[in-house]
Amino acid sequence: MTTKGKLEKEKMVVVEGSYAVAHAVKICRPNVISAYPITPQTHIVEGLSKFMADGEIQNCEYINVESEFSALSALVGSSAVGARCYSATTSQGLELMHEVLFNVSGMRLPIVMTVVNRAVSAPINIWNDHQDAISQRDTGWIQLYAEDLQEAADMTAQAFKIAEDKEVLMPVMACMDGFILSHVYEPVILLEQELTDEYLPTYEPLNTLDPKKPMSFGTLADPNCYTEFRYLQQKAMENALKKIEDAANEFYDVFGRYYGGLIDEYQTEDADIILMAMGSIVGTIKDTIDKLRQKGVKVGLLKVRSFRPFPAEAIREAIKDAKVVAVLDKNISLGLNEGALFTETKSCLYNTKNRVPVVGYMIGHGGRDIRMSTIENIISEAQEVMKTGIKLESQFTDVREELL
Repeated sequence: MTTKGKLEKEKMVVVEGSYAVAHAVKICRPNVISAYPITPQTHIVEGLSKFMADGEIQNCEYINVESEFSALSALVGSSAVGARCYSATTSQGLELMHEVLFNVSGMRLPIVMTVVNRAVSAPINIWNDHQDAISQRDTGWIQLYAEDLQEAADMTAQAFKIAEDKEVLMPVMACMDGFILSHVYEPVILLEQELTDEYLPTYEPLNTLDPKKPMSFGTLADPNCYTEFRYLQQKAMENALKKIEDAANEFYDVFGRYYGGLIDEYQTEDADIILMAMGSIVGTIKDTIDKLRQKGVKVGLLKVRSFRPFPAEAIREAIKDAKVVAVLDKNISLGLNEGALFTETKSCLYNTKNRVPVVGYMIGHGGRDIRMSTIENIISEAQEVMKTGIKLESQFTDVREELL
């Protein structure tokens, strides 16, 4: 083990995923925290509440509210007067915020929110998939997805840095898989205050509500100017593509940890088959790839960290030499019978010279286990696609026929 490796191991502590994220929020020096507890997000806000009670978070207000709608609404006012703001939610709580999500983005308020991904009702299900955040993909929030606990914690600081950049000023959802990451205990290097202060400067808002300099936020925009607001939001999202990369690279410079910026590649250099996915499933895919590589199967992984803004150019470049791409989605667009990542991937390949065959799989709904054997079956089907040519189709996996 290298000296650097030994030092990192010495810094590691075994903590719950929710604690690692709550600790990261504390170290980012928020001014206002407002949240409503909902499984499996609850431990994050419980941890922050305890930090507040113990005096470990200074110059911060913790607002207790009666719902998730109120939690985000309270942060609209707080952010508008120049506070660094944080919340956390999941599933039905995120859906209840739907109206306010548009307000936050439209007013260009750089709020950071951890979304602990969980299936949505009905039927009631508290386990993980990505339907909750994916359902909010057009609200104007940047969406980043974490692979493991270390990334979920470190992503918190990156999210603030991206959101508060003057060329972005857009809110960020830092997404982590419910229970799989939020409730598991793993060795993690907790964010250090001195290094985080070096990485994440004090928030200096561009515009604030101030009686000494009156202005309006979120006021009426008639047809003469409404389009321009949406245009500027889109330009901010485009600016965020580079800023997400910059934030990841700067984080590496300060902390020595790197997860990719918009995307991250694993054994794609000579891969005939590339799997695409987001979130904790990436770990299972990597293990499967390692196993099959020993048998001579040329398969690799493209991990998508940023779903919004969607890194179309980076994805096109990463998969251009593949013979087939298999996209794994933990969500579904009902009525289209596709997952969102699959749809977006097809879209970004439109009109390209190299039409890589793409096939989609909807997988892991409501927390159903995704086993290595399932990944192996998907790779076997991708090998068949290599023989037959372009196949732009999507399908459910592991459907239990006896329950239909």
